[in-house]
Amino acid sequence: MHTATPQEVTPQWLRFAAAESYSGLGRTTLTRLINTGDIRAARIGKSIRINRLSLDEYMERHVFGGIEG
Repeated sequence: MHTATPQEVTPQWLRFAAAESYSGLGRTTLTRLINTGDIRAARIGKSIRINRLSLDEYMERHVFGGIEG
């Protein structure tokens, strides 16, 4: 039986710092996306956890064809 190591496990709910690192978005942007309902988050006590799947879906919805310049 294979037991997952911490490097193999990607949590479904991320802390702010992990969500920032994962997505490349800043805390202010993540807060705005949570407040507008664009991404899902849960409050547990004073902590907030951001749903990784909703973050992935948000990023996929905002993919565009290329950078013009």
